[in-house]
This record gives sequence, structure tokens and C-alpha cells, in this order.
Amino acid sequence: MTILSTINSPADLRALPRAQLKTLADELRDYVLQSVSKTGGHLSSNLGTVELTVALHAVFNTPHDRLVWDVGHQTYPHKILTGRRDQMHTLRQLGGISGFPRRPESEYDTFGTAHSSTSISAALGMAVGARTKGEQRHAVAIIGDGAMTAGMAFEALNNGGVQPGLPLLVVLNDNDMSISPPVGALNRYLAQLMSGQFYSAARNVGKSVLKVAPPLFELAKRFEENAKSMVVPATLFEKFGFNYVGPIDGHDLDSLIPTLENVRNLMAHGAGPQFLHVVTKKGQGYKLAEADPVGYHGPGKFDPAVGIVKPTTQPKQTFTQVFGNWLCDMAAADERLVGITPAMREGSGLVEFEKRFPARYHDVGIAEQHAVTFAAGLACEGLKPVVAIYSTFLQRGYDQLIHDVAIQNLPVVFALDRAGLVGADGATHAGAYDIAYLRCIPNISVACPADEAECRALLTTAFQQNHSVAVRYPRGAGAGVACGSDLTPLPFGKGEVRRMSTGKKIAILSFGTMLYPALAAAEQLDATVVNMRWAKPLDTALLQEIASSHDCLVTLEEGCLMGGAGSAVLEALQTLQLQTPVLQLGLPDTFIEHGDPAKLLALQGLDAAGIEASIRQRFAA
Repeated sequence: MTILSTINSPADLRALPRAQLKTLADELRDYVLQSVSKTGGHLSSNLGTVELTVALHAVFNTPHDRLVWDVGHQTYPHKILTGRRDQMHTLRQLGGISGFPRRPESEYDTFGTAHSSTSISAALGMAVGARTKGEQRHAVAIIGDGAMTAGMAFEALNNGGVQPGLPLLVVLNDNDMSISPPVGALNRYLAQLMSGQFYSAARNVGKSVLKVAPPLFELAKRFEENAKSMVVPATLFEKFGFNYVGPIDGHDLDSLIPTLENVRNLMAHGAGPQFLHVVTKKGQGYKLAEADPVGYHGPGKFDPAVGIVKPTTQPKQTFTQVFGNWLCDMAAADERLVGITPAMREGSGLVEFEKRFPARYHDVGIAEQHAVTFAAGLACEGLKPVVAIYSTFLQRGYDQLIHDVAIQNLPVVFALDRAGLVGADGATHAGAYDIAYLRCIPNISVACPADEAECRALLTTAFQQNHSVAVRYPRGAGAGVACGSDLTPLPFGKGEVRRMSTGKKIAILSFGTMLYPALAAAEQLDATVVNMRWAKPLDTALLQEIASSHDCLVTLEEGCLMGGAGSAVLEALQTLQLQTPVLQLGLPDTFIEHGDPAKLLALQGLDAAGIEASIRQRFAA
């Protein structure tokens, strides 16, 4: 029997002799590796937080004490130690446990996190909440160095540091690695002293030499204090009002646990907010992941003894790859193009662009608000910025989108990856709302390509406009329509009829990749199919023609129904004073959890069979 098999809650862990925790950590790391290799999921980050997770649960009285994990994709060890070990085979699968902390899943998941840089704010709220209610508890935020590039983290530090006596601990899990390599001045500052080896060695040598001369030793102590303020990150965080401790080795339980106990005791005696700087390594303990933490960030199923094996057959080109190729080709054709990503170089397909056009590539860190306004500033100078951003992450820059881009009518292209359902990442990453939240903003257009070739062409169309255009496309591959290498645009704001019925009873107005299941359903219904291409502006001339010649309309989108493309059609019909009945098909007013994307779409009635069934039920077709 392993030690891990006896741990069903953190209370079991805290009952173990201290000497057994190292063995527990080794077993936990192997369990994470074996589990993820069978289900797929986030690996490198979880291997890096094993000892930190063990230490936090060993020292703090969870769940009474609150742990808030930033981003949350490194919480597999936490899930295993908090009663979900035997559910790991269901990870990120329909009906299974989430890949992120989720409050309904466990009392140990104190806050749902999947977007970055929210942990300090949440933990601060919990600590203040406990104090307000007269409860004695600690709140701990665990945040990565990549997440510290976001302004929200510093807003929370700014607020938290002026709360005297508050039992709040911020743990900076510093692994010099976010999803993409972290960037910016703060990262460079921290990177100079990650191990603290030079500072520690110099200090210890100085002490041993100068102790024989007390006056010189006292002088050296004063010099040390000043030198520390110049080179150690303590200054930065202590100016916010936090007591800085570290950096310490995040894989050394003999260092981690006593340090956390000391910090806990400081908070218990009213010392106020604490900041612990912990240095870890992504992929720790699995050599392949240590060597390639990006490649092993979110792998699919694989054999741990072999590692990730590249497919022997050529997979279909993904929409992300289509965008990446287009970006390089357009940059070669127009030197005004500038590419921007908020810390998603790999995920958004900008790796090749960075290599070929480094002077025009900007990774701004996990700072979506800044990314949008930065693009606006570039546009003011006559450049043509392209912001590569996930649909769900653009939500974080919404105010900037309105005030800094749209009101000033600046020509920024937004390449919205992960539009629609995203599968295993679930509701936090689903791009369900972009059509609704974009089409209500003046001076912004929204393109919805149906396949890979159309995506490339509509990106060119977007780039040619003198106002902002968002091009939304899903994760993964589409219908497999081959792309050329040209930069030929499609007409702005115009759709096309892809199939004309004989009886002209039903017309399906499809937005985006829903075109292909619509065509399949239409064959069974003898329905007309219109590829609308644009959610804004709508092709009202085509809409009027179709609505006037058909008995009923069906709108189809992989986005929220409320305020979405179907709503735009209803609004347009009212303006045209047409009374054609409309059936709206899309995502319902609920958060759709993780699972296989095709199965999730089928459950929402958005596969060919579901579309056909909904139309027959509504219109007795």
C-alpha cells in the first residue's frame, strides 16, 4: 500500500509523520504523470507544484484556511489530496471533474479560477470577509510569475497592503514559465535573483570574514541592508505593505514547511500581509517535461515511458495555423502590420511570426487590457495592429475595446481564437459571447468564417478596412477546406447562398462553422442554406431576398442566443417590416461545462441531426 492511497483528505496528510511527506510527494508526482498520460490535460505546471501543494495542506488547516490557486491549471495535486484521487480518470471529460478549481466540486476549491491573476483579489476578499465576521482563518493566494504581469494582481497588492493585521499570504510560485515564456520588466527583475545564490553566498562569506572585526561587521550589516534594497525583490513587494520572504526552493519540503509555518505564525500574531517567493521548476521530476515545458503544458494521451509522439499522418490544418500562416504572409506584403498577443504565442499561432518578424511581434504578457490599448496607440501612428486573442480573453479588455478603439474608430484587427465551445477546458474558456458583446459596439464589425479557406480570406478583408474588425474562429480544425497562399479578400459584409431548396419553404441562415452541419441537415429537409459570413454588418439585402421568398427562417450559430447573430436577424427583419417566422438555434442561457466538443454540440442540438430535429419540431417540416 502506498502512502498516497491512504490520503483521502488533507487531514490525513497532516496526521503523517513529517519524514513521510517526501515519499508522499514522490508518489503524488508519479500519480499525476500516470493520470494525465491517460486522460490528457495540463502536465508541466502540475508536476512543478507537487511539493508546494503538500506543504500548503500540511501547514494550513484547509478547508477552514482558504487556498486560492491562480489560473488553476496546476491544481491536479490539490485535487488528488482533497478526496478526488479516484476521479482523476474522469478529468476534463463530460460528467467528470474539471481541470480547474470549481466551487461546486469540492469545499477545498474555495474559488473558481481559470483566467489569470484573480487569486490575490479573491483571497483578499476572503481574508477581509473572515475579519468582518469575526472568524479566525488564513487566506492564501498562490500565483505564478506569469500571472504577476497582469495589472489586476498589482491592484490587489495595492489594496491588500494597507490592511493592517490581515491574515493574508501571497505565494509567488516562480517557475520562470507561464504558458508562453513570461515577458516584461518585472520578469527580468525577478529572474536576476531567482535562486538568490549570489546574494546568499556573498552575504555569508562577508559575515564569516568580517565577524573578527566587529566595527567592520556592523558596517557590513548596514551595507547589506542597503544592497538588499537595491537588488532583492523584497523592496517592490514591501513597498506595497507586504512582508517579503524568500526566494526559497519550492521543491525542498525541509525548507518549504518550516518557512510556511513561520509565516503562518507571523500572521496569527497580527503581523499583517505576507509575501512568500517560491522558486519551482515546471515539469519537475519528469525529464521530458523539464526539457520541454511548453510542449508538455497540455498534452493529449501519451505513454510516459516514451513521451509525446508526433503523429505519422498529417493532421488537418487548424484555424490557429491558418491564422499564423496568414499573419506571416500579410506581414510580408504590408510592413505596417504589427502582431500582438497577451501571453499566448503558441496558443494563438504566432511562433513563426515571431521568428520571421521579431521587430513587429509584441507579447505584452497576461495583460489583455493593455494589449487592446497598446494596439490602439499603434493604430494612431498609422500602423495596422492585429491582436491575436482568445474570445474569452478579449472579455477582459472590453472597456478598452469600447473607449480606446471603437470610440476613436481605429483600424485594429482582432483575431478571435477559441470562438464557440472549446471542449475540455469548459465554461471558463468557451467563446460563447463574442458576437453578442461585439455587435452592440459602434465601429466594430464581426466576421464568422465557415471554414479554413474563408477564414484566411476574411482576415484579409478585415485587414483592409479602416475600422476595427473581429474575425472569430473555433479551436481545432474545420471542414478541411484547403487554403491557398494568396491574400484575396471576400466582399465586406456580404453573404452567399450555398444551397437553394426546390420548394423555398425553409431557409437556414448559418453563421460560421455551423454551415457544414446546416448543409447536412438541409439535404434531409430540402432547405435553402445561406452562409451569412458576417454577424455585423448583416447582409440585409440578401436577408430581405431570402425572407421574402421563404416561409420560415432558421438562424444557426455557435454562440449565445441572447443578443447573438439570430437576434441581429430578428432586429433586421423588424426594420425591414417582414413578419417571416424565425427559429433561433445556438447556445442556451447556461454555462456549458467541459467535455468532447462534438458531444457537447450534439447535446445542444447543434449537430446535423439536432438541427434537423429542431426544424421539424418547430415547422412540421
